[in-house]
Amino acid sequence: MSTTLLNFYEAIERASADMLEAARTGDWDQVVKLEGACAVLIAQLKNAAASNALKAEETKVKSRIMQRILLNDAEIR
Repeated sequence: MSTTLLNFYEAIERASADMLEAARTGDWDQVVKLEGACAVLIAQLKNAAASNALKAEETKVKSRIMQRILLNDAEIR
């Protein structure tokens, strides 16, 4: 089930990369739309994480994904 958690993180990363691309092209309506999609994914992740945990190696993957999400977010801002 922890693979599902990684799937959520990967989906959030994809959405953040799409947000960055939209921001680079000045499509702020799309940025806002994708931000809403991220919020839904984050809520779903929190719900799934409440009853599941990542394995040690998956935690490392999660950390790398989170770093990329944070870099995307910083560039968008």
